[in-house]
Amino acid sequence: MAIKGRTVVRIAAVALGLGALAWNQFHARGDRSEDNAAADASATAAAPSAPAKPETWTLGSLTLTPCELGQPNSGLSTAAWCAPFEVPENRDDPHSRKIKLKLGIIRSGAQVASKDMLVLLAGGPGQAATESWPGVASALQPLLAHRHVLLLDQRGTGGSNPLTCKPEEAKAGDDEGGFDAARLRDEAAHCVKELEGKADPRFYTTTVAVQDLEDVRQALGAPTFDLVGVSYGTRMAQQYLMRHPDAVRSVVLDGVVPNALVLGEDFAQNLEHALKAQFARCVADKACHERFGDPYQTLYQLRDALRANPHKVSFRDPQNYQSVQRVLSEYSLASVVRMFAYSPVTAALLPVSIDAAAHGDVGPLLGQAKLLSGDLSDTMNGGMQSSVICSEDADLFTPRPQDAHSMLGTRMVDTLQAVCSVWPKGTRPADFHQPIKSDKPTLLFSGEYDPVTPPAYGDEVLKGLSNARHFVLKGQGHNVIAAGCAPELVKHFVEDLAPAKLDAKCLDRLRATPMFIDFNGASP
Repeated sequence: MAIKGRTVVRIAAVALGLGALAWNQFHARGDRSEDNAAADASATAAAPSAPAKPETWTLGSLTLTPCELGQPNSGLSTAAWCAPFEVPENRDDPHSRKIKLKLGIIRSGAQVASKDMLVLLAGGPGQAATESWPGVASALQPLLAHRHVLLLDQRGTGGSNPLTCKPEEAKAGDDEGGFDAARLRDEAAHCVKELEGKADPRFYTTTVAVQDLEDVRQALGAPTFDLVGVSYGTRMAQQYLMRHPDAVRSVVLDGVVPNALVLGEDFAQNLEHALKAQFARCVADKACHERFGDPYQTLYQLRDALRANPHKVSFRDPQNYQSVQRVLSEYSLASVVRMFAYSPVTAALLPVSIDAAAHGDVGPLLGQAKLLSGDLSDTMNGGMQSSVICSEDADLFTPRPQDAHSMLGTRMVDTLQAVCSVWPKGTRPADFHQPIKSDKPTLLFSGEYDPVTPPAYGDEVLKGLSNARHFVLKGQGHNVIAAGCAPELVKHFVEDLAPAKLDAKCLDRLRATPMFIDFNGASP
């Protein structure tokens, strides 16, 4: 989500949902359209005096022009073709406010491209497809030889009328780390008030976004879509497939979210399972076990100590090397550990980082967390995330007392319930949470140690798919489409539409990253 400063620390324990659930609840770096306008103005000022010959590309009823898709906190950009696309905010009222969606297409190198088109559906909820593209580009690059890729920022994210609010000034006690439902409600209400005149949060749900995507397809000349959903994007893919089955040629789901899932409810349990499995690797490894004993036990001893005595700690900011002070509490520890669990490489750092923190050196743990959280706060829109979860899931939360003593506890659900008690809610179709049933060719990927969308989720969705395969990638975490030979499998799948015939022996070469016994790496 998108909270800046004080709230990052206070809500740290509920960080990282499907992409970063409640990491930064409401505030981001501002309206992306303003950033783009500034970048365009700068580019114009630096352009040669001789005007370039205008280029256009017509697809269906859209006229696209060359553009650059910028990346947060980076000078890098992706060459694409863009066109303005306007939709009604309230689709039940054609006279309602119009909002502009950011639409980009990565053009195929073929002189005559395939009639079907790849579509990237980004995670979160709250991430933007145009900004998420670099993370999956290597996985989809082989398919660009013959197919275009559509990148449409979902309404409320990126450059599509983002639901962002200005950060509030820090107040005394904001860094304490305790849960304060009243303060969360006040901040949510303040954000809703700030959005008045720009957006009505009720209309920024998955269901409405599905209608936007279908409008874009029609405007492009009605190509069939090869959907590629990542994390929350797998919910979007399934919902689109339910509403527009004839528009879909194939589906790839990476980090699978079953339609029946209530977002946020199982996260504490899923993290526990992933941590136990990861730390069991250390216990089974002679060098790791001798160095750290049982990291799972050490982690809970550290958690209990911080529960009794949360305190301020100092560490060096890894980006500018300046000394930074933060409150280290059980909540911030849980958040940091969950972030580390997402990736095989950072998961391999957990035993040594936890051991260092238990002995008073919090720099490795909090320094890496600061890098990760900074990236997330710049790519995740918390307002849109609240619109999705409050409209689609929050009323279905059930008490989970069994999570009270887990690493995450009940903090995530408690936070979402506080926010959703004041956040405007859209409508949800009666069949929204019905399991998907389809004969469309579908390829599912899961990571063995995924702490948020475990392989069991993929198995659950597979039951309703009659022409599908589910691959669980050994030693991997969340979002695995670019791991090992997965890109080649995706290429053959999209080209041939024969999941049953895929030869996936190459995936057997994947292994978990060896556990680090110090910050130089694993044992020889």
